[in-house]
Order: sequence, then structure tokens, then C-alpha cells
Amino acid sequence: MRLLLVEDETSLAEELAGVLRRADFAVDTCATAAEAREAGLIEPYDAVILDLGLPDGNGLDVLADWRAQKSLLPVLILTAHDRFADLVAGFRAGADDFLAKPFRNEEVVLRLMALIRRSAGGAQGPIVCGDLALDAASGEVTMSGLPLKLTAFERRVLRYLLIKQPAVVSRTELSDHVYERDTDRNFNSIEVIVSRLRRKIAPCQIETVRGEGYRLDAGHGD
Repeated sequence: MRLLLVEDETSLAEELAGVLRRADFAVDTCATAAEAREAGLIEPYDAVILDLGLPDGNGLDVLADWRAQKSLLPVLILTAHDRFADLVAGFRAGADDFLAKPFRNEEVVLRLMALIRRSAGGAQGPIVCGDLALDAASGEVTMSGLPLKLTAFERRVLRYLLIKQPAVVSRTELSDHVYERDTDRNFNSIEVIVSRLRRKIAPCQIETVRGEGYRLDAGHGD
């Protein structure tokens, strides 16, 4: 899953981006309202972490612009303020969640997973496909109750297919949500990852739908 992190404090942005990547998210970063406004409208992010105090504007104005353009991006606001008036202003502008600095990095991950699950129409609890389960809080993927040994990229792909099931996910869509902005994208690499995942999750299946993409299926475990 792919995130946009909007934060102008370099040390915090680097620290938080590292935490999110270790949680197997693809992360793009920007430090200005102008860049954030454009990226949020043209890139297919799964969620945004948005700081309010940006050097060229207020994060709330960026969020209001996104909502005016009918963007449904899940947005977690970060702010140095914890006043009730700021919280109200954030939610009125269209925020989905709100976190005041300082915060624990682990809490950001938990809140993001909850936002992404809700935006995908998921209920509380794990997202399940046969013997596969995605813990909607931690992001951990298990098979028959046991953790799956996956690379970071494999986990990104499998988590996205789990969240989108039973829909067919095109190769372009999958690529858009597992690669970062400045990464070279290669459909052959996606094919290799899918092939490896098929061996690891059997009897669950990743079905290739000719001319359309991939669909996760419970297989014989259904």
C-alpha cells in the first residue's frame, strides 16, 4: 500500500518515512502545500499523513482543496497543536483522523491501517480469504494462524490483493499501489512476486484474469 507523507520538518519526515517503510508501506514524501496539493490529486495513494504547519500554506487548505475536487483519500492529520478548536477545524475540512505531536510512531501505523481498512469498506477485525488473514491493525499477514514469511514487497502486493478482494486488480493498479513515486516500475517484477506468493499461500490462489489482472481466491480452503 502506498502513502503520501506531507511533513516539512526533515528529521521527523525521514524518521516517520523509515518507520512506515519498515511496516512495508511504499512512501512518497513532500514538504510543501503546493507539492502536496498536486500529488494528492494525481497520484493513487491509499492514505495521506498531512502536517498542518507547512512553509507555504496550511495543511487544512490543502485538504479542503482535495475534498472540493471530490477526493476521498483517507487523511490522517499531524499537528503540533492539541486544542479542541484545531481538531474541529480538521474534521470540518474533511480529515478522517487526527494525531497531535509528539506521538508514538507505532500509533501512526495503527491509525493508518484502520483508515485504509475503513476506506476499503472493511469491518472491524481481520480481512480473511480462506486460510489467509490480514490483521487490520498491525498489517501482519497469517496463513492458518501462523505468520507468513514474506519480503516487504511480497507483503505489499498480498496486502493490497487481500484488501481489494474479490475484485480483479489490474497490473497497472497494483503497480501504482506498491511502488514509490521515483521507483522504476516493472510488470515482470510483479509477475515474479505473484509467482512466489502463489507457492506461499496455497491452497489460496492468485488467479490471473486474462486481459484484466489478478484476483485473490480462497481456492480449496473456501
